[in-house]
Amino acid sequence: MNLETKWLEDFVALANTRSFSASARQRHVTQPAFSRRIRSLEQAVGATLVDRSTTPVGLTPEGQLFLVTARNLVEQLNESLGHLRGLAMANEALDIVAAHSLALSFFPPWISRLQQGVGELPTRLVAMNVGEAIHVLREGNCDLMLAYHDSHATMQLDSEVFPSFSIGQVKMLPVCLPDEDGEPRFPLQGEESIPYLAYTQGAFLGRSVRMLLKNDPLRLRLRTVYETAMAEGLKGMVMQGIGMAWIPDFCIREELKDGRLVRAGDEKWDIPLEIRLYRCSLVHKPGVEKLWKQMQKLPRDFLEA
Repeated sequence: MNLETKWLEDFVALANTRSFSASARQRHVTQPAFSRRIRSLEQAVGATLVDRSTTPVGLTPEGQLFLVTARNLVEQLNESLGHLRGLAMANEALDIVAAHSLALSFFPPWISRLQQGVGELPTRLVAMNVGEAIHVLREGNCDLMLAYHDSHATMQLDSEVFPSFSIGQVKMLPVCLPDEDGEPRFPLQGEESIPYLAYTQGAFLGRSVRMLLKNDPLRLRLRTVYETAMAEGLKGMVMQGIGMAWIPDFCIREELKDGRLVRAGDEKWDIPLEIRLYRCSLVHKPGVEKLWKQMQKLPRDFLEA
């Protein structure tokens, strides 16, 4: 039998509230995710524990019997953990998921600046591709998501369910190594074929580049020689002289400044993007609610890196 502690806690909460929606709010997850967890518990136990045919929901005879065990296990575990931890942390860490490039290059200066406005902010950060991050946010398995926003090629998120803050402006720039004269080794102008370092099909930044190139003859001259979902991965290949790529400007500021990289084309080839911080309004976690209210009162200087 493979039981997760959170399923037991979910079941105890449901027994107390007799409501899937109220229990989901109490457990800081979306209702669909909560329902799936209760079904997972029933599958692990091998019995139907909840009578879903009544309103409010009730427990089956098996559920009533199992509730005694679940409550005892949860209480014993909490008591044991309380002794091990001593006093609980004053501030519970926020779980944040972010696109890889944002996690590496954008998050450190941004969170440092935000903390000047809201005070110390314990966080746990996990880097992943945007598609995975959206799934984690929808499932209620993170508190906040840091992601790019492109009005022309953006992900489909309901703004009522997933409110967001704009916390930065960024441009994707076409860049490559310079030649011996300081000119781009792989210029976009001209007629020659260009070795192209591309984002993989599912990568969010790749959609924005494809939208830019959709009806432009330039795309016929781009010869894809490498693909990855990560901007930092493309930057590494650009730095090796393998080809040309579109990279977010905050990832390459120092390289452009000291001439290690140069633009492969002028500003008409830039792709403007926003950086947004998302939450799920269906999940009511006190720390997230508090931060969201604080951010609404802060000047833009504190919100943008």
